[in-house]
Amino acid sequence: MATILIIEDDMAIHSLIKEALALHKLETLSAYSGTEGKLLFEQKQIDLVLLDLMLPGMNGQEFLQEIRQSSMVPVIVISAINEQHTKLDLLTSGADDYITKPFDIKELLARIHIQLRHAAKASVSIRKDIYYGDITLNLENREVKKKEQAIHLTGREYAILLLFLENPQKVFSRANIYESVWNEPFFDSDKTINMHISNLRNKLNRDGTNYIKTVWGIGFKFD
Repeated sequence: MATILIIEDDMAIHSLIKEALALHKLETLSAYSGTEGKLLFEQKQIDLVLLDLMLPGMNGQEFLQEIRQSSMVPVIVISAINEQHTKLDLLTSGADDYITKPFDIKELLARIHIQLRHAAKASVSIRKDIYYGDITLNLENREVKKKEQAIHLTGREYAILLLFLENPQKVFSRANIYESVWNEPFFDSDKTINMHISNLRNKLNRDGTNYIKTVWGIGFKFD
């Protein structure tokens, strides 16, 4: 049974989520501040985090930045903030998904199951390193290294890199990447994919090595 950490200080919303997850046989842990959430995250085995942004003590963005230093556990941000730049900032910082309040509980449950499926696929993959040039990706602990130096990736960046490394030199359209990584139909603009590809390039290409090639009019490939 998956364990979901709910970090939400609104008691009504917290209770609604907790009861819905219990009905779907998902175990939950409750935190009402970012500080309490971080303590539980460090003490317990967590499979996914539902994270509010406006929290007492440590806020949601600070919590996300703290755990992304050592963990790739899926994080779904749940917030009343509906500004595009905030969503992009959070996704760039390591959030795996973002849902705006008020939300439909069925949609939230669907998004939770999508993230849990992604995490399960990664955990049952063959336990070995994938090598490509001077890049090493460890499937067991989700670590990425280049020339033995650790590269810190967000959940989306890691999933895109894994897709490329499992299919070197294959050309992926933006729709291919979105549907493989987000596991839902592509209806977004090119900006989301371009942003994640750009961030991944910057992290991999610090010594000038350009692994991700743009195939004009089609998409991208890893070469």
